[in-house]
Amino acid sequence: MNRFTATLILIVATAIWGFAFIAQKSAMDSMQPLTFIAMRYILGGLVIAPLAWREYKRRNIKISYKEWAIIAFLSINFFLGSWLQQWGLVSTSVTNGGFLTGMYVFFVPLILLFVFRTKPHKIVWVCMPLALTGLFLLTGGKLDKINSGDWLIISSAVFWAMHVLGLGYAARLTKMPLVVSCLPFLFAGIISGAGAFMFETPTITGISGGWIEILYAGILSTAVAFTLQAVGQMHVPPANAAIILSGESLFAAIGGAVILGERLLAIGYIGAALIFLSIILVESVPAIIRRKEN
Repeated sequence: MNRFTATLILIVATAIWGFAFIAQKSAMDSMQPLTFIAMRYILGGLVIAPLAWREYKRRNIKISYKEWAIIAFLSINFFLGSWLQQWGLVSTSVTNGGFLTGMYVFFVPLILLFVFRTKPHKIVWVCMPLALTGLFLLTGGKLDKINSGDWLIISSAVFWAMHVLGLGYAARLTKMPLVVSCLPFLFAGIISGAGAFMFETPTITGISGGWIEILYAGILSTAVAFTLQAVGQMHVPPANAAIILSGESLFAAIGGAVILGERLLAIGYIGAALIFLSIILVESVPAIIRRKEN
């Protein structure tokens, strides 16, 4: 797969996730956070499991201890990012949720540099603040009403950053993107389900009241979008991927405005333009430089 196709795949994933914020928000009207993420991830894991098993059998190579350790690390970050994000959406807006989740675009290159001692391409340091500015403008250029839900989502962005860093590496290492996607789904679903029975009061009535949200989040946002992310990140560096994936906040804002009536201010369109500009630059500039060098 070439880099352009991988980038398009990541953009499709961001669109699915952006609109998923609406499902995640409205689902909280009938059920609690752990109950919802348990249902969506168990469903998503079961949908993708047959394909993941087929991929595993086709490769006919056992997963090493190192690979299991990376998948475990990935699964823990996936669960924590999902739980904190979903918990935060109980008390914040879809637009704010999309913006604050997108802050992983800030954390990814910093973690790469200071933890893994890996320098991203120089264009990342231009596009990262550009994308963050765009994300900020999407909210109307102010965050003076930050509440506890917003802080939970900011915390989730750290774990999403670790997930972005780990997913591409694990997919490239194992060459099994479906397996690497499926196992964290099932882990997060089982842990969330256990937590739901311990700390929440899940009911059949509540779950059936949000069945449309569960189907969208479980099949499209989980099984499809996260698998597309794993495939795309096999060919796109993590810092670049984070900037591309930050576009989910744009789709969250569009969905919030169209479906939930969370109006996008005029300044938000400038933010949208900046996000698209950062996505174009982070992929086109390295490609142009490579062509000139060759």
